[in-house]
Amino acid sequence: MAKINLRPWREEKSKERQKRFLMNLCGAALFAGVIVLAVGYYFDVMHERQVERNDYLKTEATKLDKKLKEIKELNEKKKRLLARLEAIQQLQASRPIIVRNFDELVKVLPDGAYYSSLSRKADTIGINGLAEDKLDVSNLMRNLDSSIWFGEPTLRKVQLSNEDGLNAFSLSLPVVTPKEKIGSK
Repeated sequence: MAKINLRPWREEKSKERQKRFLMNLCGAALFAGVIVLAVGYYFDVMHERQVERNDYLKTEATKLDKKLKEIKELNEKKKRLLARLEAIQQLQASRPIIVRNFDELVKVLPDGAYYSSLSRKADTIGINGLAEDKLDVSNLMRNLDSSIWFGEPTLRKVQLSNEDGLNAFSLSLPVVTPKEKIGSK
């Protein structure tokens, strides 16, 4: 039988397999490295994108906070302006009241009486006057009480004056607006 030495052939085959194995191993390592880098790059991109989103949200939140502050300031300014407007409207509405009060004081005055002085403190009118008879004072009080512009009068004093034989009287009278008087009856 012929002697064939297969050892060199096996060694060559073994070296070739080893080269292929190392090439496959290098290829797999290279492929794994590329995959790791690609995944790392993807996560970096996603992280940067999320950071950009967060920054955008923070800037928008800051803008909204400024707008909310402006809205609160505008609401406070609106409340102050409405309060001023209401005060002006109340003043405008009360302007003709004093004229009506004087007009009403003239209308309710009976023939035998006259006023010597009128004074006003807040919503109360103080009246001093003279009357020929005490009945004229009571008529004046009834007339004042029936008026929609005045509340119930309070008589402070009635006394006979020595000068002309007239009765001097003094009374106080609350001033009301007609809607208050109507609402209370």
